Amino acid sequence: MLWIALHLPALSLESFAATLGPAQAGRPVALLESHRIVQADAAAQALGVQPGMKRATALALAPVLVLGAADVHRDAQALVAVAHAALAFTPSVAVSGQGVRLEVHASLRYFGGLVALLARLKTALRPLGHRVQLATAPTALGAALLARWRPDLEAGPHSTALGPLRTLLDRAPVGLLGPALGSDAAAASDEAATWPSTWEALQGMGLHTLADLRALPRSGLARRFGPGLLLAVDRARGDAPEPHTWVELPASFASRLELFTRADLSEQVIAGAGILLARLVAWAQAQHGRIARFTLVMHHERRHRDADDPAAQATALEVVLAEPAIDPAHLQLLLTERLARTPMPAPTLELGLRCDAVVPGEAPNGELFPTRASEHAGLTRLVERLQARLGREQVCRLDPVAEHRPERATQASAADAATVGRQGAVPGRAAPGVAQVTRPVWLWPEPQPLPEHGARPLLDGRPLQLLAGPERIETGWWDGALAARDYFIAATGDGTLVWIYRARLPLAADGEGSGWFLHGRFA
Repeated sequence: MLWIALHLPALSLESFAATLGPAQAGRPVALLESHRIVQADAAAQALGVQPGMKRATALALAPVLVLGAADVHRDAQALVAVAHAALAFTPSVAVSGQGVRLEVHASLRYFGGLVALLARLKTALRPLGHRVQLATAPTALGAALLARWRPDLEAGPHSTALGPLRTLLDRAPVGLLGPALGSDAAAASDEAATWPSTWEALQGMGLHTLADLRALPRSGLARRFGPGLLLAVDRARGDAPEPHTWVELPASFASRLELFTRADLSEQVIAGAGILLARLVAWAQAQHGRIARFTLVMHHERRHRDADDPAAQATALEVVLAEPAIDPAHLQLLLTERLARTPMPAPTLELGLRCDAVVPGEAPNGELFPTRASEHAGLTRLVERLQARLGREQVCRLDPVAEHRPERATQASAADAATVGRQGAVPGRAAPGVAQVTRPVWLWPEPQPLPEHGARPLLDGRPLQLLAGPERIETGWWDGALAARDYFIAATGDGTLVWIYRARLPLAADGEGSGWFLHGRFA
């Protein structure tokens, strides 16, 4: 077996920092419990703020300090997202304390070896915004102890065999066993609750490393400190079995985030929604799926005048994708466009994100050179963004109509982003087996008469060069809108292609007039 342990030393600080808005960005942060500092970031510690310090003392040292309450539930949600990201690499994932453990022996060949797997794992964890210390070992607890022990090693301490692992653990400090006593099956043990006094006793006995601890008689240590201390050492060294409770992926995604300050603007909401979207992507990747639809719920500040109006207490924004995606930047862009045109009835205090629409299958691989599929994907995303910004009903496409007159040959209908890329046509470009496009998409509302000189039409005072034509149209005699025209593709002096026609002379009496007319322009 081979385990990867992920230790998140600043999980509580980072999960709280995710609730902060742009106004608090860059300020020192610390967490409180019972009016005392329990954790402070590097910026706060540089100002003298230390764990155990009273709240008033910390504020006196750092008046700009951002203080938040420690929240076990908030930390648990952040840790679950890390576990979901790990599930994309192996089904054997367990959560323990402030860390996650993965059994990856069966996954090494699929991901191209341990080094490649670690690189991809770090990439998957990066959007969640956590500092991760990791290590590998043949035992789960051994890997967890190594991950906590050597944060100074960027690559992490790694061991793939029991012999080297035991040598490393013998040099590890005894203090690492404290968190190990409160994990997995030993979570309810008395040893975990009495660890501070145990640690003081071990220090008084001059025991600094696990080798010092193992040198003492086991029976005496068990009588004085309980069996859990030696059991943790045995599990880490591979001398005792390790029980695990595997993480199970929920069928639907739901996560909430309480904002540090109320959000009055969409920009403040997006800052918190980005964290929720990163968690959503981790959940979708764990089941190798893509997201087809998700809903952001903004829980608003309660006001007396809105007490009986549920719509004023929460606003739900559903984002439906034309094609399922897994790109967090694209998801956030669509959400940003929707938020920009959604009024908030009251300031937002809490965000929730839900999703139960996942399409199985990995996202398409990137392509070195553009293909028809990639061009379609780009057009699909453009239509999705326009619909998110303007509304689905404001984005239309042109459908052909059985009519020869160009101004009546199309009608507008709601655009379907999933198919618009496949149905669209580009003038001058044709797929194999498809006739060359000879009509432009852009038409003037009314044909514009053109002057002529020596029987040649002029545009902006310059003669046009006829390139193709004529295309003769004679129709409309039955509805009183007779059209008899000869259409040509012409080029201007700067190479722009325009669509012009010459009305046939007999129509002069019918109101359209004779001569040349400008009707459209090619893209």
